[in-house]
Amino acid sequence: MAESNQRTARAQEASKAQKAQAGAAKAKARQEEEALLRADTFTNAPKVSRRTLTKEERAALAKQREAETKEAEKIASAWSKGGLGRWWARLQSSPDKVTWGMAIVALGVVYGDIGTSPLYTAQTFLAGQGGLGSVNREAVLGMLSLVFWSITLITTVKYVLIAMRIDNNGEGGIFALYSLIRKYGAWLAIPAMLGGAAFLADSVLTPAVSISSAVEGLQTLPPLEGLFDENPSLTLMITVVIIVILFSVQSRGTERIGKVFGSMVLVWFSFLAIVGVTNLSNDWSVFAALNPVYGIKFLFSPDNAAGIALMGTVFLSTTGAEALYSDMGHVGRGNIYFTWPFIKVALVLNYFGQGAWMLANSDNPQYTAMKSLNPFFQMMTPNVRYLAVILSVTAGVIASQALITGAFTMVSEATRLNWMPHLQVRYPARTRGQLYIPVVNGVLCVATLAVLAIFKDSEHISAAYGLALTITMITTTVLLGVHIWHSGKRVGAIVFTVLFLAIQAMFFIASMAKFLHGGWFTMLLTAAILFVMYTWNEGTKLERAQRRHMRPNDFLPALDKLHSDFRIPYFADNIVYLTSDSETKRLDTDIFFSIFADHPKRARAWWAVSVETTDEPFTREYSVENFGTNYIYRVRFRLGFKVSQSIPAYIHQIMHDLSKTGELPKQKSIYPKVDADPDIGTIRYVLIHKALMPESKVSARGALSLQAKYAIRRMAGSPVKWFGLAPYNPLVEVQPLFVSTRRPPRLKRTDTAKTIPTPTPTRAVADPAAVPDPMDTTSGLGRLVQELDAAVSAEERKIAETAAAAAVAEQGDKGKAKNGKPAAKPQRSAKQKR
Repeated sequence: MAESNQRTARAQEASKAQKAQAGAAKAKARQEEEALLRADTFTNAPKVSRRTLTKEERAALAKQREAETKEAEKIASAWSKGGLGRWWARLQSSPDKVTWGMAIVALGVVYGDIGTSPLYTAQTFLAGQGGLGSVNREAVLGMLSLVFWSITLITTVKYVLIAMRIDNNGEGGIFALYSLIRKYGAWLAIPAMLGGAAFLADSVLTPAVSISSAVEGLQTLPPLEGLFDENPSLTLMITVVIIVILFSVQSRGTERIGKVFGSMVLVWFSFLAIVGVTNLSNDWSVFAALNPVYGIKFLFSPDNAAGIALMGTVFLSTTGAEALYSDMGHVGRGNIYFTWPFIKVALVLNYFGQGAWMLANSDNPQYTAMKSLNPFFQMMTPNVRYLAVILSVTAGVIASQALITGAFTMVSEATRLNWMPHLQVRYPARTRGQLYIPVVNGVLCVATLAVLAIFKDSEHISAAYGLALTITMITTTVLLGVHIWHSGKRVGAIVFTVLFLAIQAMFFIASMAKFLHGGWFTMLLTAAILFVMYTWNEGTKLERAQRRHMRPNDFLPALDKLHSDFRIPYFADNIVYLTSDSETKRLDTDIFFSIFADHPKRARAWWAVSVETTDEPFTREYSVENFGTNYIYRVRFRLGFKVSQSIPAYIHQIMHDLSKTGELPKQKSIYPKVDADPDIGTIRYVLIHKALMPESKVSARGALSLQAKYAIRRMAGSPVKWFGLAPYNPLVEVQPLFVSTRRPPRLKRTDTAKTIPTPTPTRAVADPAAVPDPMDTTSGLGRLVQELDAAVSAEERKIAETAAAAAVAEQGDKGKAKNGKPAAKPQRSAKQKR
């Protein structure tokens, strides 16, 4: 009885000890888990919210819905007010709708460049004719006639009435136009690239010439004349400061800038009109220049001292036309239609007012002897001139803004065409058309400052200004003619193309007179931008020609084998590949060979992730294809253009979602990680870059394009920053670009002095190296894996049969030994002997 009690007591003590040990183990595990969870307090890793929209985004969408509701109510109310109301309702329901707010933005964003042309057009005309004393009535009326009809034909007819009716989902510009018609011929890429490069080159010169010419107006103020005489570089310093400030505020968005500038432009053009009318009151006869005969007659007159180069001066009055078309996506076509009549009237009144002043003072010795006379400032009284200088500086800044926003749009369109590297794009405003590209902003700022450093003042900068833009206008005319032709209006296409090519060819020939005086810089800059576009396009074509996709039955056998091969340690629990390939039903060979390159990258799961940017601002969606497995996933994000690409946080969300649904096996981290997520295993991000092999059979032009593309990519910035992966130590791999290769000749052995023994015949032994490798992915992968499995199974059966035969023999020997006979010595098998 006592022994029984003792055994019971010992059992209870053992049970208590086991419970204590189990409790201690659980407590230790709990401590480890709590320590792992506490890692979040040290890393603050980004996590996704339970909501799909932020508070600010919900407020923005609610405000947008409210505005749409009010607009719908206004349209419905207008519809009930007769024919005029129905017309207004139809207009507001179309792409040509007009809003007062965006009309103000249009004034600030679109018209800055063309609004500064009165500052220097007449001044350049007088300089080309030898001064105010050298011009007569025929010369003034001829210049005014050419200016009026150039603005009417180029800006009003070509761009406002024709080009702006041809848009690509609301976007304008030469690249958007090319996207519509590129299906009609590969050769259309040539004028599109050339015109885009010329426009971007001119975008560098516009801020320099517009702002510097306006700042130089300070020199005409009597109290400041002595200060500028003592400090000749003061004008340049003021211009540099204004340009740096202008580029530094671009990140705030063109909508905010446009609203600030819009009211200023309204004042500026009103001022132009009032000043023009004031001087016209002395001589209304200058409106005889509306007759185009005056312009044509003076152009070919012997009294024209500038000759055909006069058209280069006239062209300065139309320099903002191409920017007007490019900025259409920023403000909407209807708002430009609504504001352009006011802009044109103000310009014409000011030009004709300057003409009236020149006729009234052509015999005034005070002005005939003046060096670099500028009629724009001289036709005002000294008191008004102070206001004119302030407003002109503001207008110069706004002119620069028009070209900067146009450059952002052009680069964005070039990126979509794969003519430029994928740069980080921000959308500070509520519409996708208003964007900001930090790299382009920085390059434009540096290039503009370089122009100022080279040319010093507006007189020398204007020698290079406008030459490249004539190329853009000519190429735009060619592309518009092709679009009109394929729209079925063939007679109209011929008339349009011949008429505008003839006019713009004269502009180009006249502008070429500026080549040696500064135009060389513009052409050099155009050639550099064109080189970037061409090499990037050619390099992309070569890379896409190499890209291959694998079907599931081609890549799944190898991945399944690697996934279950316990001899190979895990490279990471999850390997995430970032790719630009949008194919979701197949796998890019670049990812497949990356997994098996060198030492195979075994993982619990492989992920191929691509990102698509939508036209809606706040879209957050994803789709997954797992190919019927639980270890390979093809993920495609659809993110709105205002949504930051927080790929690591979204990847964690997707892994948690798939784990909850059972599509992804449970993963558990036992050690702290940077992402502080114990429910998901380790993640390694991989990006793949391409490199050209020395043996590649590629032309010299193709090799140059690829080398240039890779150099540009290094300078443009790494995709690591675009996807927000820099803190997670991503792996960047370089894979060979398998274009067609040439076989190098065989090597010849030269150590023939040694006697090479003749090999003796031996029994054939299977070479382990000759056994098919399951990781060999060159051809017939699934068949090789099956053959290897069959060979392993046959070898295992053979070994089992040998072991069974040996056991039977041993039992027989033991039986003989029991009968008194010595047991025979067991024979070793051939395999044991070996």
